[in-house]
Amino acid sequence: MTILIGYSSCDGQARKIAQSIAKEQSEEVELRDLSQTEQWPNPSDFSKVLIGASIRYGKFRPAVHQYVEHFAKELAARPNAFFGVCLTARKPGKDDPQVNVYMRKFVKIHQWQPQCKAMFAGALRYSLYNWWQTRIIQLIMKITGGSTDTSRDIEFTDWNKVADFAQLFRKL
Repeated sequence: MTILIGYSSCDGQARKIAQSIAKEQSEEVELRDLSQTEQWPNPSDFSKVLIGASIRYGKFRPAVHQYVEHFAKELAARPNAFFGVCLTARKPGKDDPQVNVYMRKFVKIHQWQPQCKAMFAGALRYSLYNWWQTRIIQLIMKITGGSTDTSRDIEFTDWNKVADFAQLFRKL
């Protein structure tokens, strides 16, 4: 059977991570953007499922919550995993899914309890943000000690950690 890797990405980093994990799998993989709600894949049609989602302004996108709520039983009935992507995970300890505030909140509000979880640092893509987004993200970065230099984008993702998680998911 085929593996489902569903993702929701604001600026493409969650998609990029999902693609990287897909390459490490031994079975065929179907990558699906969960923000396309008219065409949601049913987890029952797959051997195992991985969901990945980015966080923007402290929240996972609504489509991820809706998908997980709609298919909670189907997700739980097969090997499954979940990863989140956020800029706060660039700091030591904030990438631990057991203590990361966004992951803890996600797991607390949903019936589905992923068998395997990860938090990855995302990317700061000033080149993609509009004027307001740039100012808001600069303010957040200033408060949290991050880069406010809009002349370049920065990728914080630890690709070795992604590869380790891909292998963990492969073994489920």
